[in-house]
Amino acid sequence: MIRTSRRLADGREVLYFDADGTTAARTAEDPRDLPPVSTRSQLRWDPLLGEWVVLASHRQTRTFLPPADQCPLCPTRPGRPPTEVPEADYQVVVFENRFPSLATAVERDVPASAAGAPLTELRPGFGRCEVVVFTSEHDRSFATLDAARARLVVDVWAERTAELSGIEGVAQVFVFENSGEEIGVTLSHPHGQIYAYPFVTPRVEKVLASVERHRVQAGGGLFADVLAAERSGPRVVAANEHWTAFVPAAARWPYELQLFPHRQVPDLPALAGEERDALAEVYLDVLGRFAHRFDTPMPYIASWNQAPVHRGREDWWLHLQLFSLRRAPGKLKYLAGSESGMGAFISDTTPEDVAEQLRAVVLP
Repeated sequence: MIRTSRRLADGREVLYFDADGTTAARTAEDPRDLPPVSTRSQLRWDPLLGEWVVLASHRQTRTFLPPADQCPLCPTRPGRPPTEVPEADYQVVVFENRFPSLATAVERDVPASAAGAPLTELRPGFGRCEVVVFTSEHDRSFATLDAARARLVVDVWAERTAELSGIEGVAQVFVFENSGEEIGVTLSHPHGQIYAYPFVTPRVEKVLASVERHRVQAGGGLFADVLAAERSGPRVVAANEHWTAFVPAAARWPYELQLFPHRQVPDLPALAGEERDALAEVYLDVLGRFAHRFDTPMPYIASWNQAPVHRGREDWWLHLQLFSLRRAPGKLKYLAGSESGMGAFISDTTPEDVAEQLRAVVLP
């Protein structure tokens, strides 16, 4: 993999990643006249839930569903406005988000607590948010990439995870993709994101607590026990030598998969070459099943669960959550009173039925 680092007009970093053997030089300059990025993010501690909340009011002005000929993720080409990618073509590109929720250059001077709320601690919204663009072709999707490009994206995820984990103050790196307007995507060009958080997220904290509780009660590893049971159960959808994708027995979403490597590793950088090849293969398989389960592709979120940077790494097992809120043709699962108000999910589908339906999908 060849990496080239450049700067955009406002000073943000843009990184080009090309497969080995590529000869194209990445030297194009950003011709835009951009103001400096202004980030007013702030962390506030919720004393009742014991969780950090990120406030990022400056994101209200971010780009929202532009027409295809004004897409900021397409290459910069004659006859159209310059974009976030100065090159006329690219393979995979990563750049700092222009409207970040968290940033390394955030204002550090914040009060100790929110006005009138001494229990609500305040911290700067420190971190980093990156955009990962999978292809220069606007009308593609991850599911339609070839295996070589998917493998390049996996290598990029691993490289960015390793680098962002090395930033002082970063506690967790989250790689994800939102796909489909129903999910809330504001740019239709195939892309994902990476967040480098200054705290360990609530989901990971909760899973780590479950891992410790299981060790005390059962004397074994929770991840290993779950994976061993699911690999021999009725909910497996796809598998190869190194990975298994299954519908979890207590799935929350109408269509949900978890994808586990067979070897315990804490994060994407720890995957060996053959495991990355196998990941690209099985990931394209399950994305294809999501794309062809109904007449139109399912909107989805692909969420990589990686170990925190500084703790719990010896216990963690890398895995992916892939889920959709579509429950039937033309019908979505809304997070209504029970889910949004109490965090108690009520599912409209049965995991065993969903697994059978996804296995039956005929891939093109």
